[in-house]
Amino acid sequence: MKKLVTIGMSVLLTVGVCACNTTSEVIKENTNADTLAAEQNAHSDEIPAWQRYADEPVTLDWYINYSWYATPWGGNLVSDTITEETGVSVNFITPMGNEDEKVNALIASEKLPDLITLGYWDPKIDTLIEKNMVYALNELADEYDVYFYEVTDEAALNWYTKEDGNIYAYPNSSISPQDLEDNDAIGSNQTFLVRKDIYEAIGSPDMSTPEGFANAVRKAAELYPEVDGGPLIPIGAHTFDSQGSVSFDKYLMNFLAVPWEKDGKMYDRYTDPEYLTWLKMFRELGEEGLLANDIFVDTRTQMEEKVANGRYFCMIYQYTDMLTQQRILLENNPESIYIAVEGPRNSKGDDPTLTTTSINGWTVTMISKNCKCPERAIAFMDYLMSEQGQMRIYLGVEGVTYDMVDGKPVLKEEVKELLASDRIAYDKLYGADDAYWMLQDNTMQAQWEQESIPAIQQLKDWSKKYPTYDGQYDISLPSESENAKADEQITRLWSVTLPQLLLASSEEEFDIILEAFVTQREALGYESVMEEKTELMIEAKKKLGIE
Repeated sequence: MKKLVTIGMSVLLTVGVCACNTTSEVIKENTNADTLAAEQNAHSDEIPAWQRYADEPVTLDWYINYSWYATPWGGNLVSDTITEETGVSVNFITPMGNEDEKVNALIASEKLPDLITLGYWDPKIDTLIEKNMVYALNELADEYDVYFYEVTDEAALNWYTKEDGNIYAYPNSSISPQDLEDNDAIGSNQTFLVRKDIYEAIGSPDMSTPEGFANAVRKAAELYPEVDGGPLIPIGAHTFDSQGSVSFDKYLMNFLAVPWEKDGKMYDRYTDPEYLTWLKMFRELGEEGLLANDIFVDTRTQMEEKVANGRYFCMIYQYTDMLTQQRILLENNPESIYIAVEGPRNSKGDDPTLTTTSINGWTVTMISKNCKCPERAIAFMDYLMSEQGQMRIYLGVEGVTYDMVDGKPVLKEEVKELLASDRIAYDKLYGADDAYWMLQDNTMQAQWEQESIPAIQQLKDWSKKYPTYDGQYDISLPSESENAKADEQITRLWSVTLPQLLLASSEEEFDIILEAFVTQREALGYESVMEEKTELMIEAKKKLGIE
């Protein structure tokens, strides 16, 4: 009797988790002409597969390779509505600790979740493809849902097509050179932020030169040694990790318009004279005690807490990652919010070259060969990439979160107010505004962009001043190649060197540390790495149609 109960429960659980009696399987049992015709019609580009699966419940496990992602599926308007429209529920899986260790463990176990989302740069993507652990999306589309080709971007498909002609991963937030040229609403998330009340109190100084920047920081620290019960952190920065700190390297280089290439070859941005001048200025501030220890050791969570308390005077930072904290500051003390102002520039005063996401996007999503129902997974991806899916994840549901006014969606006031005041409560109730960003399409969503509250709109508007496309340089060396291994070692060497440079006790020590970095870099194979990157850059330009 126990065995019979166990078997019965197993059957029920299997049906509950994955109702895989797909249309194609039913057809095998019923070969009448009407059913066969229905199957052929279902695979046409006129009827998306998710529409025929809507009444067949299924739960897909979706691995998101970010420990900070914590928005559950189900219980809010958007996820519940998507489940009603597609029949799909999602069980998100995120790493508890180190992301690399979790992915390695999943690969080693050969028990991958149904869907997998990784940063586009992650070498594990190539590993998954080489080990035949993920499906070719185009093959799934050809078999189950050719609607895939209607909702995907041709440029992104071309970019992600491998040598075997297959597409194994599809990006979110992917932007092509043509997208940037055609759309004024696209900006960069790289901004120079200052705490409004402190910046204005010291006279709203010009911080575009090393001298002006340093003097402004000194004055802010002198007049405001403490803020909101804690010591002022004069300069904030993105966390230091195994690649460095984007605030003190890539973002700063972009503000200084340091080129990516010279004379048709990839350029060494890390030893550019303009860049080193600014690094030495930061080192000087560090010698004066104005680079707080916090910035070298804080996690992202700790930094977010300090942003929410207005602890930083200035930051070279991605404004999109501090909007929740901006809302908290606005509610507690409107004058303590952060505003975007003109930041570091090179000695010629050139405009910054602040990058957008490129054709690579931000993350990519794949369907594993452990997937219980690959036909449902590809149909679900197609839904999310469609205009209907994008409106759901960005705007929500018409009549509940927004109304159509003169042919354009307009968020309801109570929804805007909740989004502006309490993002956690907003996600719990509505779950729109890209709470589920895994396949978001920024270019498509730009047509529905909503006017934000002034404290956020100012950041958005400033970000649209200097967007620059650099996807031709945003390239990865072939996984497991000697040059790829060397490049990874060089990057890790830089991650150790950067804090040493900033904390050097003198300019002479700075020069010694830098020289040692360059020497070690050469020994690791830097020249060969740059030669191959130049070749890949040339290929990327051809692929993107860039002269």
